[in-house]
Amino acid sequence: MVAEHTEQGDAPGSDRPASQPRAPQRTATPARPSSFPSALPLGHRWGRRDLLWRTLAAALSGLAQLFALPPFGLWWLGPLSAGLLFFAVAGTRVRRAAWIGALAGATLMVPLVHWQDIFGVDVWLAVAGLEISYFLPMAMGLALVMRLPGWPLWTAALWVAQEAVRARLPFGGFAWGKLAFAQPDTPFVGYAALGSSALVTFAVALTGGLLLWSVLRAVSARLGAGPSADATGAGESGANSARRPRAGWIASAVGLAACAAVVAGGALAPAIGRPAVDHTVTIGMVQGNVPNIGEMSVLGRRMEVLGNHADGVHDLAAAVRAGEYPQPDMVLLPENATDIDPFRDPTAREVIDAAAADAGVPLLWGMSRFNDDGTRQVSSVVWDPETGPGDLYDKRYLVPFGEYIPFRDFFTRFVDRLEQVSSDAVPGTEPGALDVGDTTLAVGICFDVAFDTPVRESVAAGGQVIVIPTNNANYNFTGQSDQQLAITQLRAVEHGRPAVVVSTSGVSAVVAPDGTLSYRSPEGEPDIHVAELDAMEGTTVATRLGAAPEALLSALGVAAVLAALVIAHRRA
Repeated sequence: MVAEHTEQGDAPGSDRPASQPRAPQRTATPARPSSFPSALPLGHRWGRRDLLWRTLAAALSGLAQLFALPPFGLWWLGPLSAGLLFFAVAGTRVRRAAWIGALAGATLMVPLVHWQDIFGVDVWLAVAGLEISYFLPMAMGLALVMRLPGWPLWTAALWVAQEAVRARLPFGGFAWGKLAFAQPDTPFVGYAALGSSALVTFAVALTGGLLLWSVLRAVSARLGAGPSADATGAGESGANSARRPRAGWIASAVGLAACAAVVAGGALAPAIGRPAVDHTVTIGMVQGNVPNIGEMSVLGRRMEVLGNHADGVHDLAAAVRAGEYPQPDMVLLPENATDIDPFRDPTAREVIDAAAADAGVPLLWGMSRFNDDGTRQVSSVVWDPETGPGDLYDKRYLVPFGEYIPFRDFFTRFVDRLEQVSSDAVPGTEPGALDVGDTTLAVGICFDVAFDTPVRESVAAGGQVIVIPTNNANYNFTGQSDQQLAITQLRAVEHGRPAVVVSTSGVSAVVAPDGTLSYRSPEGEPDIHVAELDAMEGTTVATRLGAAPEALLSALGVAAVLAALVIAHRRA
């Protein structure tokens, strides 16, 4: 594969007199090997099979990001994914970059969200198609900013901007598949403690850009043309020609050193402003399991789900009395541990009261709470063994078409099965900082964890241990639970706190503040566990800065696109 620039020479039959010499820089030398300039201008080609290399790189980019994410977990493919997409769009026109971006997005998103087919193949492909659409403008922007010096910085910032928009639009956004979410316990995840998921994505994409930049410098040196040579290498003195390969090798080494520095920086970042241990708390976890795992609903079997989780509390209490586990300070139960509202159904309340009395400590019970207007809240309620229900948190980020139907009258006209979502959930508005005994829990329910705001605000409000009640019964054994767990691992590092995931049917887990797992339950089975955790005091830099790093990096990427457009216009 040989890189080339296409230069337009004099057309046959021009009016230039035959005796007039041509300027050396206008010499047309087709397919002549050239250097790779610091910026990759329009017309840059990757050899005679340029389109083939770009297509292949785009497809491999999406696949590399897919395999970097759970359940595969080949995290080191994350930077390679970014570098391959940069290679695919470098020097091409923005219209071609658009379909290159679509190809990369499709090879990532179609298999990544295949678990959505529980709602139907059409829903799966519609969600994938929507996510793919964000890769088109990003790739177009990448093609523009790669014409600028220092392009590894601008491309990484633009990737952050794409993820920021995708996590907000439409219907509140769908943040799945971020570059950051493939780095749950790697050196890169340390940047979450300084700038949340945005800074992790920036570091991964920057590393990919620097790797590509270094490879291009090395290839230039190998070809004997330095990074600032012209397209033909004409007009160089012997001394300059000898120095240029050496400069290319030096530049390549500097680029690789910069990659190493980025990785090392991530490993050191969590030590900056690390929270301190306030006290130790012992937490019990109950995974009660559900019938019909992998099906869209458990209609008609809700009392069985409630019974399973109440039985889990009784089993845990019996195991504690038998000395198998230490006495917990509280017991956590998952989202939808009951879909029968105990505030309205006396039987459900009696079941939960009995479980709390047996445990002898407060429970955090996930439930649906129904309103008089037919809507409902997805809640986690602190249930005291003596006083009953107390503080609660209502889920803030709801799953569109799963927990509520946007524009219900319109969409149900075309998709009858959406009627199975018989009541629309209403999002909460308050942070999930819940006091349970001497500990304040930072609660975010299921889908909440994919977004930066809910957990951050719960921690900022005083949360000392992150708790993620979830219900992934529809998605067991599809990889979705692993993807969500990886996001929780990032949140633990981001806020410098241990995190507990408690699920109806798995995966339940305990995450250390450095993102590593200390416990993981099986999927599709009942499970109980007790963990002793450090409740933390103080906040990380990321918690204090909030959305500022994401906004700054996104603005940097957009500004680079605007600068590239202005420069292109002036040159036109």
